[in-house]
Amino acid sequence: MELINLEDDSVEKKTYDLLILGGGASAMTAAIYAARKMLKIALMTKDIGGQITYTSEIENYPGFQAITGNELTDKFQAQVKAFDIPIWLDNISKVRKEEDLFYVETESETVFKGRTLIVATGKRYRSLNVPGEKEFVGRGVAYCSTCDAPFYRNRNVVVAGGGNSAVTAALDLLKVAKHVYLVNYSKGLQADPIMISSLEKFKDKLTLLDESAITKIEGDKFVTGIYIKDRKDNKERIIEAEGIFIEIGLIPNSEIVKDFVELNKNNEIVVDYKCSTNILGLFAAGDVTTVPHKQIIIAAGEGAKAALSAYEYLSKQGYV
Repeated sequence: MELINLEDDSVEKKTYDLLILGGGASAMTAAIYAARKMLKIALMTKDIGGQITYTSEIENYPGFQAITGNELTDKFQAQVKAFDIPIWLDNISKVRKEEDLFYVETESETVFKGRTLIVATGKRYRSLNVPGEKEFVGRGVAYCSTCDAPFYRNRNVVVAGGGNSAVTAALDLLKVAKHVYLVNYSKGLQADPIMISSLEKFKDKLTLLDESAITKIEGDKFVTGIYIKDRKDNKERIIEAEGIFIEIGLIPNSEIVKDFVELNKNNEIVVDYKCSTNILGLFAAGDVTTVPHKQIIIAAGEGAKAALSAYEYLSKQGYV
C-alpha cells in the first residue's frame, strides 16, 4: 500500500464530502472536478490507470495526436496530484451505508466515511490465463481493437473469441491487417448474424478456427506466435502472428456494492443521466455502469458528470 497526502491517524476521524472508488479516467476526472468545487474528498483504488494501462498507444483521445496508455495515465495522475487530492492505494474490501453516511473499508482495515460516494471501479478484461499473456501485454497482447487495430497494418493477427466483441475486433483488424485468425473456443460463432455476414467480404484474408483453444503466447520483445489446439483432435499448431486481441468479455468491478445497488443482467451498475443510482447519495461512472460505448473519453466525461451531480446533491442537503 502506498499513501499520498493522507495522514494515517486522521483518516478514520474525518467525514469526507465525497469518496471516490477507482483509479481510471472516470475516477480521476471525478476527483479533479470535485476538487475544483472545493469538496473534501478522498480517492481509493488498488492501482492507478485501470484499463488505460493495457493500451499500447491511443490516437482517439482529444488533445493528443498519439499517446501511450502509460503516458496518459501519468498526465491524469499529475493533474490529480496538482490539486493535492489524497489517494489511498489499497484493495477495497467492503462498502456500506448507515443512515446518511457511506463507509468504505480497505484490506488494511482502514475505514473512510463520506456523505456521498462515486463508484468508478471500471471493468477488468476476462483473460485467457495462458503462458505469455501477462508478459506481452502492450507488446502484442491487446484487449481493445478500437484503440490498437491501426498499429497492426499489414501484419498477421489473432483474435480470441466468438461473440460480438470478437467479431467487431476482427472486422476492425481486417481493414488493416495482412491476415486475421479468428479463434473460437465454441462450435459456431455466437455473434449477431448481421455481424457474422459482414465477415464474408473479407473471406480471403480471414481464417476461422472453430472449436479451438489458445494454449500459449510466445515471443521475444514482442509477440511472434500463438499456440492453438484443435479441441476435436487435440492437435496443436503454432500460428506466426505479431499480435493477439483477446475479446472474450469484460467483467464489471461491481462486486463491492452488489448487495445493495441495482445492477443489470451484466452486473453493471444501473445509472440515470446524472450518474445517480438507486441509492441516494451514491453515484457511479465509467465502464462499471450501464452507459454504452466503453471508451476513455466517455469514461472521463461520465466522471465529470458524477462529480457535479454529487456536488449538486451535497448543496441541496446543505453540506456545502
